[in-house]
Formats: sequence, structure tokens, C-alpha cells
Amino acid sequence: MLNKIADVIKIVREKTPLVQAITNYVTINDCANILLSFGASPAMVEVDAEVEEFVNFISALYINTGTLTREQEAAAIAAAKKAAVLNKPVIIDPVACGAISRKTDVIMKILENGKVSVIKGNVGEIKFLAGYAGKVRGVDSIDDGEGAIEACKSLAKRFHTVVVATGETDIISDGERTCLIDNGTPALTLVTGAGCMVGALVAATAGVEEDMFIASAAAVMAMGLAGELAQASLDEVLPGSFRVKLFDYMYKISPEEIVRSGKIRCL
Repeated sequence: MLNKIADVIKIVREKTPLVQAITNYVTINDCANILLSFGASPAMVEVDAEVEEFVNFISALYINTGTLTREQEAAAIAAAKKAAVLNKPVIIDPVACGAISRKTDVIMKILENGKVSVIKGNVGEIKFLAGYAGKVRGVDSIDDGEGAIEACKSLAKRFHTVVVATGETDIISDGERTCLIDNGTPALTLVTGAGCMVGALVAATAGVEEDMFIASAAAVMAMGLAGELAQASLDEVLPGSFRVKLFDYMYKISPEEIVRSGKIRCL
């Protein structure tokens, strides 16, 4: 599987997928920059009057509910519906769905009326959507992870999608296939939006790889490895310098690095 993941990384650099992101204002710049570093092309198009037309040109759509304004809500629903018609991948990041009921309502509307390729959230958010009483505090998960694999499988089967749950160990499942990725570092929690950046990267890989399970694994592993390499390059891990190095090593990450250092367990 590592060779397949490495191929996806290579193809992203060759094809430069165009990712439309309707995402939160706290991390929008970081999402754009991580996509550029990865080899994709970001487009933060979220105006209601523009999103449907723009979907015609994209490789994938990324929706993040972190700072969900009324205009973003309308834009996300309209873009998701258009993407479903055009068979474009849709990745949804259900930020804070377990803490704010309005967000949950919007997320469920998109899931039930559109075709969502990947649901990517932290463990608490995924468990909440799956009905497993996940624990969240605002945008952060405070869940201990118990039952997370079963929650991912259940949610994937319910919506015929791939589910990614990020945490100390990242979980990816399409309901039948499940893998665990152990790359990463606690230093990723020192910067705002590491999870949002993962969601954007999943959109990039989904834009070039038809198998959403493989695409999701490639994005998650790339982020984890870039974090590991960024940490290793620093004499002292501080938030500002780590953030800069994260972009640098995402830019430098190679298919060979994936094969050499990727840590994946298939269940």
C-alpha cells in the first residue's frame, strides 16, 4: 500500500489539482499554503453567487464548518449539490459538530442531499456523527478514542463514503477496508488548523485518485511525515518555527520518503 500512496503524492505534483475550499477564517491561509506546498492549487471561492459556476473547473471540493457563516452555509450546500451532479469529489470537515447543533444540521443536510466522498474529522467529531457520543470541546477533541474504529466503519457504511478520524493514531475506513496511520507528532497540536490542513490535503489527493481510501491515506500520511521531519529539523520545537518548517517539509516530501518512513497498519 505504501507504493500506491507514494504514487498519489507523485501524481498530485504532476497534475496540480485545483481544490475549491469553503473553509474557516481562522485557518484559511494555512490551508491555502499547505495545498501549494503539496503541489495542488487552492481556490478559496465561497461567495454564494459564484460557487456553482466555479465547481465546473475544480478537481475537488473541500467544505469546513469551523466558522460557518450564513453565506458559507448556502455556498457549501449549493457547491456540494453541483459537485454531486458533476461527479466531483466532496470532502467535508465537520468542525465543532458535537458542540454546536446548527453545524450538525448543516453537515447532515449536505450528507443526506449530496454525494460526499470523504468525511474527515477528529475522533470526537466522527464518533458524534456516528452516534457514539464523541467528546468535543469547541473545535478540539477530548475523546479517549474508545470505539473510534467501529464508529468510522459505521459512519462510512451509513453514508457510503470514506471516513478519516485524526488523533494520536489516524484511522481511515470505507466500511470494509480499515487502516491505521502512526506517522505524526504531538507538535502538530502547537499550531492552529493542523486538522483543517489535513482536510484540504485529502481534497487534493481525491482530485487525482479515484480510490478515496488510498487518497485519504496518502494525504494523512503526508501530513504526519511532514510534521515528523519538521520537528526533527529543529533544535527546539517552538510553535512559530515549527509552523514554517511544516510547510517547508510538505514541499520537500517525496514518494521515496513515503515508502521509507510511512507507518501504516491494515486491519
